[in-house]
Amino acid sequence: MKPLTRLLLPYLGAAAVIVNYYFVPDDSILSKKPYLLVVTVAIAAVYTAYWLIVRAAKSPKFEKIAYDAPKLLALFLAVAVWDILILKTHVLPGPFFQDITRILGVYIEDGLQLVIHALYSLRLLFTGYFIGLGAGFLTGVFAGWFARARYWIMPIVKLIGPIPATVWLPLIIIIMPTLFAGSVFTIAFGVWFPATLMTATGIMSVPSKYYEVAQTLGADNRWLLFHVALPSSIPNLFMGAFMGMGISCVALITAEMLGVKAGLGYFINLSTAWAEYNKVFAAIVVIIIVFSGVIALLFKANSKLLKWQKDSIQW
Repeated sequence: MKPLTRLLLPYLGAAAVIVNYYFVPDDSILSKKPYLLVVTVAIAAVYTAYWLIVRAAKSPKFEKIAYDAPKLLALFLAVAVWDILILKTHVLPGPFFQDITRILGVYIEDGLQLVIHALYSLRLLFTGYFIGLGAGFLTGVFAGWFARARYWIMPIVKLIGPIPATVWLPLIIIIMPTLFAGSVFTIAFGVWFPATLMTATGIMSVPSKYYEVAQTLGADNRWLLFHVALPSSIPNLFMGAFMGMGISCVALITAEMLGVKAGLGYFINLSTAWAEYNKVFAAIVVIIIVFSGVIALLFKANSKLLKWQKDSIQW
């Protein structure tokens, strides 16, 4: 299919949403609010402006836009089908399933509240994540470089590391002075294991000939550690960081649901208690966007710092 033809596909999806909005009957008063119509038209307008600007500039991104155009078509069609199944035909029963109009209404009516909860979640996430990443890096360096330290550290890592961080929550709630400190520890513990394991593995997997060449040139043990072993472990550390981020996201939402008084997990728990499932779906979408954005930033940092591995892992 030609690029220009592919570019037209999202407009078919937008048309499906508009036709569904105007011509498929339903019995909901709230569906008359034009939230879905406005968002659909806005996305189509931004999409049109973007590809026109890129094409005028003769940018190579034009081919990428054309390649991804069917995905936007699929998104529009999914929205239309979801709306039909819930709002028009009631195949998916309410209130557990909510139509798109109600979900979009949350962003308009409670958007500021969602932003505040998202910021609280990010504060908790990054606090625990970087503490766990730093602790895991140090533990991994000791385990990977010093044989005596590895003798004692690795059995502990193998024993408690595979246990999900959320298993320790009942004990953490008792030991930690505050729920926030307990939540930070839960996230940090989840990150610590993959960071430790991958860093130690990276250091231990450095070919011995690298050390031999450096020692031939007069390098001592300290120089070998900081100029050979640690740089060689950085790619493994990033792999541990990616793994740890997925674990920390699960630990974050679980910790917030159990007692923290702010955050997206708390928002979901509170909305569920009041049977406001449109807010639950809205918060889930925010979680997907926020955490996908964080992972994307990690991959950007990986491509920036490790240029020889750029695009080796696609995201």
